[in-house]
Amino acid sequence: MIAVTAGGLALYPEWRAAHQAPPQLTVRYKAGSPATAAVAQPWLEVVNTSEKTVRLSDVAIRYYFTGDGTSSYAFNCVKATVGCSNIAGETVALADPTTTADRYLQISFTTGAGSLAPGAKSGAIGLQLYRPDGKKLDQVDDRSFNAADTTFQASRKVTAYLRGAHVWGDEPTGPAGSTGATGSTGHAAASARGSSVPRSKPAHPRGIVFDDFHYSGPEDPALHAHGWLVRTSPGGPGIHDTWSASGVSFPAEKTAAGGQVLQLRASTDGTRASTKQAEVQSSGTNFLTGTYAARIYFNDKPTSGRNGDHVNESFYTISPNNSRYSELDNEYMPNGGWGAPGPKLDTTSWYSADTGDRVTHKLVSSLQGWHTMVITAVHGVATYSVDGHKLFSSGGKYFPRQNMSINFNTWFVDLPFTGPRAWDMRVNWFYYNADKAQSLAEVHKAVDDLYDSGTHYVNTVPKH
Repeated sequence: MIAVTAGGLALYPEWRAAHQAPPQLTVRYKAGSPATAAVAQPWLEVVNTSEKTVRLSDVAIRYYFTGDGTSSYAFNCVKATVGCSNIAGETVALADPTTTADRYLQISFTTGAGSLAPGAKSGAIGLQLYRPDGKKLDQVDDRSFNAADTTFQASRKVTAYLRGAHVWGDEPTGPAGSTGATGSTGHAAASARGSSVPRSKPAHPRGIVFDDFHYSGPEDPALHAHGWLVRTSPGGPGIHDTWSASGVSFPAEKTAAGGQVLQLRASTDGTRASTKQAEVQSSGTNFLTGTYAARIYFNDKPTSGRNGDHVNESFYTISPNNSRYSELDNEYMPNGGWGAPGPKLDTTSWYSADTGDRVTHKLVSSLQGWHTMVITAVHGVATYSVDGHKLFSSGGKYFPRQNMSINFNTWFVDLPFTGPRAWDMRVNWFYYNADKAQSLAEVHKAVDDLYDSGTHYVNTVPKH
């Protein structure tokens, strides 16, 4: 366990001078965005102002705000000294709202966040709060917001709890003096006051990556901090040099776990000049053996315009094109492509892109709707499955030899006719386990546990 020992003792004298015991915890806050903004950016810091070591997994923090209309809200961690992978969050509606607070963002920690020695600080925790519908937030009437706090200040408008006990800050008081909570806009409801807030959360297993794409847009700094790149570079596949960030968005989606998705839109009017293809790819993480899984919504028809395109909706892994080239593909083509009719899913393991050396399997079937795609790569064998049904295995020289990136994209094989149209693929979540092959049930159990803990993103794959 990590023991955080950064300074913080300067906070003691004001309480000692008053001959009072200091609070067990103090929360410091600074504003990272103006009152009207597309994304609220509260920064928080926990200080252990007790005389005993405190486990951060026993701590919860509540940041209070008022909702704008009936919109849902989403949370993300951008930067944290203890690591965003050790932080969970959810937004919760207050049972008795006030004029400055009708809900709150609750932040909690896993055991991997470590402990705070007496007087120590957690370090800065940079958060995001936003509306998935893309509309701006009005923070003027938000209880915990203070535009004047441009540097960290102790804030009693943010509350803290230690093993369920309220130990810092002033809770908002509703009409009847209640501070209870009811319901959650996240996957799991936070505990109401009086129960454990929160339960201690174990550290995430080593060697996993999970992301349910809670981001405000393609320029969201959290997207890049969590290891994703939105492609705008030239090249193929499809219609060369037409990759654009304009097709990447993160809309609310009622049929998705967590309520938000990554959407990849390819659009065209049949001319190269108007064509825009969309791709999001990983960077900085070593993906090689283990289990790759994603829940994806494939479309058999365009979102708008005439049907008939040879469109490719893809989830695949790929390495640099060199002597140890590796690639594992899932490519869904509702109208077929390359001379073969659709709907079809091509699963392909590559040895050489230059010579076209590969082995492939074709599933001729509609995949309209949500599906869990899984690739396992262990003990020299790569196996592809859809919703737990095995499709194809490859081994020998077609097994990955080099670290790969994760790629999601929507692109056109060709442009067979004119007229405006747009195609959307949606991704609910991505999950990776570097250590073992997992069944569909095991993948779903791991993902459900992450959602239940309030986790939107985690990466515990060791860096080399």
